[in-house]
Amino acid sequence: MTDLNETHATSTKYPPGRYGRRREPQPRRRWLVLALAGVVAAAGLAIAWQLYTQYGPQDYEPQVQRFYNVSDDGITVDFVVRKEPDQRATCSVRARSASGQEVGLAQVDVPTGAEAFVTYRLATSDRPVTVEVPACGPLQSR
Repeated sequence: MTDLNETHATSTKYPPGRYGRRREPQPRRRWLVLALAGVVAAAGLAIAWQLYTQYGPQDYEPQVQRFYNVSDDGITVDFVVRKEPDQRATCSVRARSASGQEVGLAQVDVPTGAEAFVTYRLATSDRPVTVEVPACGPLQSR
């Protein structure tokens, strides 16, 4: 025999007042979500473009290959500059001491060629521990 007061587990009708007042569904605001997603996407693209133009490929890309012959008054550096083959360039070469102070700085002319290899002896005011080529640009008239 079956009980007449039996409720089935699949029933979606709840007894009135048992679970509190039921809220009506809120109207969906898809336009707000889409507008917000569009603003976030546009901001992301703007940031990506700014970073690409600031840190992306440059017209002149110097890279130190090695440094050697370190003495109290100088250091020799080998570096390569990637650039357009027909352009000449000038690069800043800087040496630093163990304390981080700049002890030598020079502007070095770079010949034509897609990968111009340069060896340069930089005079310093104190014993250097490292050398860098922080920037290169088009050859400046002096």
